[in-house]
Amino acid sequence: MLSFEEKLQIIESFPQLTRRDVSLGRVNFHYEESDYDKKTVVYHLHPNGNGFVYAEYLDEYEPDQKGMVNIREFSAKELRKIIEQSIESLAPRSNIESAIVGESEEEEYWINEENFTLILIYEDEMWNVYAGLNLDGTFPSYNEAAQYLKEEGFRLK
Repeated sequence: MLSFEEKLQIIESFPQLTRRDVSLGRVNFHYEESDYDKKTVVYHLHPNGNGFVYAEYLDEYEPDQKGMVNIREFSAKELRKIIEQSIESLAPRSNIESAIVGESEEEEYWINEENFTLILIYEDEMWNVYAGLNLDGTFPSYNEAAQYLKEEGFRLK
């Protein structure tokens, strides 16, 4: 298990995060650029090594009812990964993404290991996959579109 100081060092290496000291020696880290009301990425990091990272939109974790995952036993690599993914999940849309998505309420962002993002949108009774402004594929069902994205090495952001 990483010490409090080791966890702090890793978390503070993310320039996007702002430190907020709270009670009992605990520390929160906020992502001020969040596109959502939620800004807290690291919650109640305690000197005993306990703490939480926001992971509500991340598939590979099982968050609690507040969307948090306990990081007490995380390795340095695991901690960096979940923080990167948490920040990514809260990041504002790019101008291209905003142009494609518009007012659609049914969109998903998929990302691969090279951090390339595809957007899956339900429009005109079809599921469309966009790479930037370019239409990459059209599918009659969500399951077919998701299967295609998974086969191409993408995961839900």
